[in-house]
Amino acid sequence: MNKRLLLQSFFAASALNFGLITAAQAQTPIKFQLDWRFEGPSALFLHPAAKGYFKAAGLDVTIDAGNGSGGTVTRVASGAYDMGFADLAALMEFHANNPDAPNKPVAVMMVYNNTPASVMALKKSGIAKPADLAGKKLGAPVFDAGRRAFPIFAKANNIGAVNWTAMDPALRETMLIRGDIDAITGFTFTSLLNLEARGVKAADVVVLPYPDYGVKLYGNVIIASPKIIKENPAAVKAFLSAFTKGAKEVIASPAVAIESVKARDGIVDSKLETRRLQLAIDTVVNSADARAEGFGTVNAGRLALMASQVSDAFATKSRVNPDAVWTSAMLPPAAELAILKK
Repeated sequence: MNKRLLLQSFFAASALNFGLITAAQAQTPIKFQLDWRFEGPSALFLHPAAKGYFKAAGLDVTIDAGNGSGGTVTRVASGAYDMGFADLAALMEFHANNPDAPNKPVAVMMVYNNTPASVMALKKSGIAKPADLAGKKLGAPVFDAGRRAFPIFAKANNIGAVNWTAMDPALRETMLIRGDIDAITGFTFTSLLNLEARGVKAADVVVLPYPDYGVKLYGNVIIASPKIIKENPAAVKAFLSAFTKGAKEVIASPAVAIESVKARDGIVDSKLETRRLQLAIDTVVNSADARAEGFGTVNAGRLALMASQVSDAFATKSRVNPDAVWTSAMLPPAAELAILKK
């Protein structure tokens, strides 16, 4: 009898182990590249990963920090990553400058409905409105989204010629404080809080957000390689659904979501990054435009206008085709996407 029970236990354990192995094998691996470091906004992805939403959807997702949208687009195009998070303008530029590239990534979900780009200056500079920038010395890394799109901002506001200074991202805010430059371009939720971290009061900073001054560019999107879209669209759909579930929780409780960022980078300032995340939510994720269009989606007319503006401002080799850079085919149902509240 004991022998029979022993055999039964052995076979039961074997079946359980086989089941666990099969379940593990069923997890579809997805390598995901962020646009930047592990900061507040990265909680939008790190939180659903930490909560196990991707695993519950049958995905084994690894999330790596990035060093700029251009790099993310290139790495997804190369096949090094399956999906990523990048500025839509950078994706458009890649498409238009590499018309014959065999693996051009495609945007599959809108996350930053408005570009986070802005011009920032210290009040003591005398800069108070876009027209005041004419003749001034502006600074930003050469790949900065705000700098690349500045011609669109300048045209919309009739700004005269400006002088540009390039620097490493880590020096941007420091050079502004030292007076080496008159103004900078950058993501508002990045540079404004970086200035505060260097001792500047928010009340002493002039912020000119692009969306508030006639520039309705879209911001960051989730992108996917054409390979995974073709071979496993179900995995992309599962990723977007799990992401949306997590994003809803991040929007509702930013302070809780920051714990997932802290888990990936123990030296981050949780209080500062919670503020950065909240600023990102308020200005580009849950903005008035996002609520009007719906989370995750785009307006066809606005997308086409952006494609034309990017083609002109970035002087691309060919014109951007809006139909080639975007697809809504794998988005979750409208009921799932209804996560934004006033």
